[in-house]
Amino acid sequence: MTSVEERRPRALLAGASRRWVRALPWALAFVLCVALLPTTIQVLTADYGLNGGVAAALAVAQAAPLLLAVVQPLRAWYVIFAAEVAGALVLLTVDFEDRLLWPFPPMQIVGYVGLCLALGLRERRRTLIRVWLVTAVANVALGFAARHGFGAGDLLFTILGGVALLLGGAFRERSDAQRRLAEQETISEAERGRRTLLEERARIARELHDVVAHHMSVITVQADTAEYRHDGLPPEMREEFTTIAATARQSLGEMRRLLGVLRNEEAQGELVPQPGLAQIGALAEATARASGPVEFTPCDADVPEAVGLSAYRIVQEALANVVRHAPGAHTRVSLSVSEPEPPAGPRLTVLVVNGPPPDASGGPLEASGTGHGLVGMRERVRIIGGTLDAGPLPDGGFRVAALLPLTGTDLT
Repeated sequence: MTSVEERRPRALLAGASRRWVRALPWALAFVLCVALLPTTIQVLTADYGLNGGVAAALAVAQAAPLLLAVVQPLRAWYVIFAAEVAGALVLLTVDFEDRLLWPFPPMQIVGYVGLCLALGLRERRRTLIRVWLVTAVANVALGFAARHGFGAGDLLFTILGGVALLLGGAFRERSDAQRRLAEQETISEAERGRRTLLEERARIARELHDVVAHHMSVITVQADTAEYRHDGLPPEMREEFTTIAATARQSLGEMRRLLGVLRNEEAQGELVPQPGLAQIGALAEATARASGPVEFTPCDADVPEAVGLSAYRIVQEALANVVRHAPGAHTRVSLSVSEPEPPAGPRLTVLVVNGPPPDASGGPLEASGTGHGLVGMRERVRIIGGTLDAGPLPDGGFRVAALLPLTGTDLT
């Protein structure tokens, strides 16, 4: 069913967003058909002296297919062009005044111009060139059979038809280019979002590796030195400590090989202790010096390193956004640990709230953001099982609130 629907021809401008634009081709085709049908009969009989029955047949063949041109303009062109040529040959059998256009009377030119516009909106450039060449050849060839002479005015059929084909084709190619550009921008934006998420995940993995690697090294050293620090250990306990040390070294080696995949060449210098809650105060002080007043409420609780690192990065990104988008705004940074509430355990609350920028701040340093910082925040919180709420405030400020669980996240 879907394949049949995809092959079914669509009306011209059927993809337009506005209803009146979609209805425009049908309205124009109907007006042309209704106007040209009686006009053609009248002109062919009264001015050219053609038989009424023949004139009516030619009028129907030349005007009625204009309705088909809304959906299948090329097929309509076959019918109308054949009828136009046939009409020109039929007019050779009657005697008409020299002042009248031949081989194509004015009403036929009007209908053909509308048909060429429909062709330009639907067909490819190669098809349009072929249509125009066939039109020109037929027009010139019929000119050799003219009984009253053949002038430049008799080429209006070819000239105006070519202009209509050119305009319709230019409009279609411009619309196609805009559509492809919009599609490419959509794809590019999706790719940028996906790349940002992957980069943030790789960064988080690198930082967590440094946290875990430190504790694995401590385990290895303690297991290796246990027999020297404790006298009189039984042989089976010494063997168990040796196994623990060997397993820890093996795990540490595997983690370092994994890190080699995640860490690029520019990130080789990141093997340093990762920041935590103790370093957030320095962030607040630096922001206060660079942007505006920052009120900081510290927390001295002992939290897992993964939680401390996530809290630090969330505050770091939130304060960076304040500097970029609300310089000079009063900012409040608060860290606190909530009491355990079954079934949830204790949680670290990270809150960063800034007011609107003052009028004298000169405006934001960046008019718009990419949203990549929020992506990184949400990914960090998601990995350790927390929740994040971020969004604008009614007064023009911004609020970032994260709840980070303190149980089940200790990677030590």
